[in-house]
Amino acid sequence: VDRLVIEGWKVRVVDNLSSGRMENLAHHKNNPNVEIVIGDLKDSETCLRVTKNVDAVFHYAANPEVRVSTTSPEIHFNENIVATFNLLEAMRKNDVRELVFASSSSIYGEPEKIPVREDAPIKPVSVYGASKAACENLIYVYSKLYGVKTVVLRYANVVGPRLRHGVVWDFMVKLRRNPNELEILGDGKQIRSYIYVDDAVEATMLVWERSSNRFEVYNVASEDWITVDEVADEVIKTMELGSVKKIYR
Repeated sequence: VDRLVIEGWKVRVVDNLSSGRMENLAHHKNNPNVEIVIGDLKDSETCLRVTKNVDAVFHYAANPEVRVSTTSPEIHFNENIVATFNLLEAMRKNDVRELVFASSSSIYGEPEKIPVREDAPIKPVSVYGASKAACENLIYVYSKLYGVKTVVLRYANVVGPRLRHGVVWDFMVKLRRNPNELEILGDGKQIRSYIYVDDAVEATMLVWERSSNRFEVYNVASEDWITVDEVADEVIKTMELGSVKKIYR
């Protein structure tokens, strides 16, 4: 939103505030070029209303908590797949012809080769990853059938000052609760690629402005990789904690 406003666009923000926070938009409160709508994309009428007179849609609404997959998989089905279908239908009916979609590197599951190419096998190991893959397929069909020019960004782990989910945030919360020990799920050897939010936004704007085909897919990540153990070490160091016992589960 910040970047689109800087570039002179009028922006309509739609959020059900299930994980988003109004404080992130507080500096736009009196901006006549920013309209803030508290609404839920699971409601088809809301989708129809908010996509009227729109040039392009940046679809970032989803439940991002991978852990939910194991306990409440229906959440990812509804928040990710149903919401995306409703949005696509509203775009079709309101003749909106451009879409930028936030997908995820989780659709690859545990890739056999690193770095991962866009043509790597899609083998998600979580309902979250599967839901993002399903959304991509829905979007692909709408792109082909209804002429929606689409850019799909398969983001790696995006980090930045407004972060409120993911392993970095989880470690921070756990260490604030108990600065003497840190629970780590798994053996800590899992490797992940991270990207700073400003770089992710820059990549997004670049491919959106230069896209020419009906459907394009890009991985958005850094060129390096880091283990969960190393992430833990960085968080511990940044929080200026002393000796922290790591507990692997």
